[in-house]
Amino acid sequence: MLDRIWAPWRAQYVAAAPRNPNSASGCFLCDALDRDDDVESLIAWRGAHSVVMLNRFPYNNGHLLIAPRVHSGSLQELEGPDLVEPIQTIRWMIRLLDRMFRPQGYNVGLNQGAAAGAGLPGHLHWHVVPRWDGDVNFMPILAQAKVVTESLGAFHDRLQREIENDLEAGFKPAF
Repeated sequence: MLDRIWAPWRAQYVAAAPRNPNSASGCFLCDALDRDDDVESLIAWRGAHSVVMLNRFPYNNGHLLIAPRVHSGSLQELEGPDLVEPIQTIRWMIRLLDRMFRPQGYNVGLNQGAAAGAGLPGHLHWHVVPRWDGDVNFMPILAQAKVVTESLGAFHDRLQREIENDLEAGFKPAF
């Protein structure tokens, strides 16, 4: 018998993620990069070749999206800093999340293509999800709700402060 894991709270994401008809690509990442309001767009950091965004529908506290700034749906199309900087940014963000949340582990994943589960198959992005021993609980099963203890706005502010502190202290991401 095949067991199924249901995640009904993700239906909110599917229903609320219309593609922007005013965007050439219909891409929420490119749309966010085109806007000036990083708080509204949930952008925590812009690098020359990568961007860090909060996931609007997080699985856990600290759930981030790391993406190359270039609109590409395939790792094969990325070269040089467009490929390297996002990976280095993932390492940096894990360092910051370690300080902020002290998780026991991470899920770091990239879904390339719709068949692999990519919700946005045209623009690669990695999910960085902090994990704690025992963080799977009864709430999603019984209440069809996920417990996220910090608002996106508060997390955005804290993460930006951590980024600024690192940069002001002379930390240089190895890009």
